[in-house]
Amino acid sequence: MKKLSCVLFAIVSTTVALAQPGNGFTSLFDGKTLNGWKKITGSADYKIEDGAIVGITVPNSPNTFLVTEKEYGDFVLELEVKIEDTTSNSGIQFRSHYNPEMSNGRGGKGRVYGYQFELDPSSRAWTGGVYDEARRDWLYPLSLNPAAQSAFKTGEYNKVRVECIGNNIRTWVNGKACAYVVDTVDKSGFIALQVHAIPKPELAGEKIYWRNIRIKTTGLSPAPFAKGVYVANYIPNTLSPYEKTDGWKLLFDGKTTNGWKGAYKPGFPEKGWEVKDGNLTVLSSNGAESTNGGDIVTKEEYSAFDLSFDFKLTPGANSGVKYFVTLSENNAGSAIGLEYQVLDDTLHPDAKLGRNGNRTLASLYDLIKADKQKRFIHQPGQWNTGRVVVYPNNHVVHYLNGVKVLEYDRGSPAFRELVALSKYKVWKNFGEAPKGHILLQDHGNEVSFRSIKIKVLK
Repeated sequence: MKKLSCVLFAIVSTTVALAQPGNGFTSLFDGKTLNGWKKITGSADYKIEDGAIVGITVPNSPNTFLVTEKEYGDFVLELEVKIEDTTSNSGIQFRSHYNPEMSNGRGGKGRVYGYQFELDPSSRAWTGGVYDEARRDWLYPLSLNPAAQSAFKTGEYNKVRVECIGNNIRTWVNGKACAYVVDTVDKSGFIALQVHAIPKPELAGEKIYWRNIRIKTTGLSPAPFAKGVYVANYIPNTLSPYEKTDGWKLLFDGKTTNGWKGAYKPGFPEKGWEVKDGNLTVLSSNGAESTNGGDIVTKEEYSAFDLSFDFKLTPGANSGVKYFVTLSENNAGSAIGLEYQVLDDTLHPDAKLGRNGNRTLASLYDLIKADKQKRFIHQPGQWNTGRVVVYPNNHVVHYLNGVKVLEYDRGSPAFRELVALSKYKVWKNFGEAPKGHILLQDHGNEVSFRSIKIKVLK
């Protein structure tokens, strides 16, 4: 009898632990029923197996979501997820919403929109990234944090953590810091488990497993987060405390031209540029290069750095962000330097010049073409985020809207061969200066910049 009592006590203790996880957490799933959840938008199946919610793909259905009946604002969400096949795709919605009037295709009823923790077992390996379902697309592709791309393990349970406190959204997979987003769009919303639509019928029957789902909504404090993770900050011209501690500095404060001057000029141009509504804008002069205000450069010079900037094109516009600009050439027109091309590929003729597309948006101008997908290009009138990382060993990477589009080694034999085939061959040791200014180009078209920030790398 004593032995039986001990067994019963153990069973009761386990049940209590599941229902009341402790440390301020509350279970969102009791392990037996779908109480507190409801299915919307699609026809995928959800059932319970061995204490887990199992989502099962079906043909001819849009994305299907199992959503919480309650909404949550600030919280820490923890759960375990398993995906069996690399052809699957899923996600965990948070601070999300439902619009019954939005079209979802494939006979769906309404649309879920909002933040999503990406579950991606494919070779792309973006699990832990942040996607904005049915709205803004990718907010944090995990290509921004390559060190975290190996954290997720296919075919076994993975520990997921999503932390939403104020404007800060942070994610972890198996204890590895993944994404850091600062955003103000949604303050609260439901949590949902996604079964993604499948592109072909033979993928029907694939399963996604979720278990040990728990949430904490009071007594919240940010957990330690790994150093050196890039932050996708969608509040213009600001730095989060984490970014400041991590060494980032604003090159444009949204209000003044402090820290900038005209290329080949002692001060900032008296015309051709304006600061308005938090934007630094080069004004139109009918496409003439450096004939109005001219290029502007940082007063400081940089060698190894991580540079991030937002830019917005007008239709048909051309500009550029140059780096390692020495101003030693004293040439007419735009100052010389390595250039991250800023261009409307559709309307500006320069996109068809050069060699093999090496003058298109985000390319290393006249040297290396940016390898980019159309879905990651925001059209004129919308903001894009460019990023250039120059490592201390002279390895350079260009990003467009969070996705790596090219990389090269400055000063390498391959780099010098490209220079020898380009317009830059007339300048000795082009692009190999030990340090230089950052430049925003006046190419005679209206282009706006904001959220220009830099981190010195050592």
